[in-house]
Amino acid sequence: MAGAIIENMSTKKLCIVGGILLVFQIIAFLVGGLIAPGPTTAVSYLSVKCVDARKNHHKTKWLMPWGPNQCDKIRDIEEAIPREIEANDIVFSVHIPLPSMEMSPWFQFMLFILQLDIAFKLNNQIRENAEVSMDVSLAYRDDAFAEWTEMAHERVPRKLKCTFTAPKTPEHEGRYYECDVLPFMEIGSVAHKFYLLNIRLPVNEKKKINVGIGEIKDIRLVGIHQNGGFTKVWFAMKTFLTPSIFIIMVWYWRRITMMSRPPVLLEKVIFALGISMTFINIPVEWFSIGFDWTWMLLFGDIRQGIFYAMLLSFWIIFCGEHMMDQHERNHIAGYWKQVGPIAVGSFCLFIFDMCERGVQLTNPFYSIWTTDVGTELAMAFIIVAGICLCLYFLFLCFMVFQVFRNISGKQSSLPAMSKVRRLHYEGLIFRFKFLMLITLACAAMTVIFFIVSQVTEGHWKWGGVTVQVNSAFFTGIYGMWNLYVFALMFLYAPSHKNYGEDQSNGDLGVHSGEELQLTTTITHVDGPTEIYKLTRKEAQE
Repeated sequence: MAGAIIENMSTKKLCIVGGILLVFQIIAFLVGGLIAPGPTTAVSYLSVKCVDARKNHHKTKWLMPWGPNQCDKIRDIEEAIPREIEANDIVFSVHIPLPSMEMSPWFQFMLFILQLDIAFKLNNQIRENAEVSMDVSLAYRDDAFAEWTEMAHERVPRKLKCTFTAPKTPEHEGRYYECDVLPFMEIGSVAHKFYLLNIRLPVNEKKKINVGIGEIKDIRLVGIHQNGGFTKVWFAMKTFLTPSIFIIMVWYWRRITMMSRPPVLLEKVIFALGISMTFINIPVEWFSIGFDWTWMLLFGDIRQGIFYAMLLSFWIIFCGEHMMDQHERNHIAGYWKQVGPIAVGSFCLFIFDMCERGVQLTNPFYSIWTTDVGTELAMAFIIVAGICLCLYFLFLCFMVFQVFRNISGKQSSLPAMSKVRRLHYEGLIFRFKFLMLITLACAAMTVIFFIVSQVTEGHWKWGGVTVQVNSAFFTGIYGMWNLYVFALMFLYAPSHKNYGEDQSNGDLGVHSGEELQLTTTITHVDGPTEIYKLTRKEAQE
């Protein structure tokens, strides 16, 4: 029986491999922490109040907040009253980016949130469940003197959630409400240099449009986009890791197919995990630099979902294949109870993503959270996915416990063996437990670094060195899972070393009595590792 490399490689060589992987892991964190800038940048925009005095507002006219063709502006709403400017004639204009700057495809995406400055007036208070309706037009151009090209034009409703902390008395008129920020727009690519937003707040008292929303003084936007420097580092990592995982995957499957037996379920799952890792690694994002592919964010979510679903399934099957008896082993149907929650949870998150980013492919101002029905639907999908995740971890913890109990039962048969044979199997069991602990450490590192990246300011300063914590989280965790999959395919590939009858009786010092005793612990059906054969439930029973 050949066994896997993890079982036949000497401890010294195994430590060298582990040390090399650890060095690459440290490099992955350092690349993000010391070389890459922060993952994203937030830019604040204050809209300029332009006047559109045309009678027919349906005809498109782009109003620039500044520049040679800037619009007729007013400083505040009070200025509009003596000039007899109606609310329907005011256009809030925002140019993206700020003056003397350009957007770049390296920014990858644009996400905008909206903040309304609403003043308290006794005769114009915000009603309960008030909704602001905005008529929003988005345009782009790639030359500072070219004509604007319309990109989107939508009616955008948003529910106001505002509170007024002071007493509603005449002396407090003019103070601002405290309003929640509102989701506004998301675009999955930044293919143009300049963008222009024209936002109108049309008032129609008969239809109750924009009535009872208070006195809106200003519209503020916060734009978030990916940093170009981080994008280049991210692309470089993907370009480097793609051939690495692909080569080890081909090498692994070649080793499997060279064996006389067909691949078992565990080997197929490891190979599928390598395929999913390769799929997420392929740097198709390079094409987004030259093409206006707004679906890249959705495609990235789908790739990540496939990988994590495959990773969670692998953990379940890996544990199950080391605890089941021979009748239940090596069949994916035997894991439907454990893999079922993964499939249901993944499907719910996929539907949620399609309802959000899928719709945004045609309407960048859409958000599922802006309506009561959409919010309830989104929360339902997230809650179901969360319940499935909890069920999964309960199953996983139970199976890990069963595996370790199963192995402990096998250890009771080791003292009857010769010293060399006993040490051999004790080493195999230790390596198996060590791999289980490494898996747990990888999962814990992902959770810990995610929490740290959310609660910190984004960077740490040690002396004169600035460490970008958020960037280190992205590159470090991404590198960690690549190294984890790489190590699995390398260590669980079939070894070229064979332990035949002569080797078993010679090198391992097995006597006739031990041969009889080992038949109760090792199945005669081929498997990927000796531990795979050793941990049979019926042998324990």
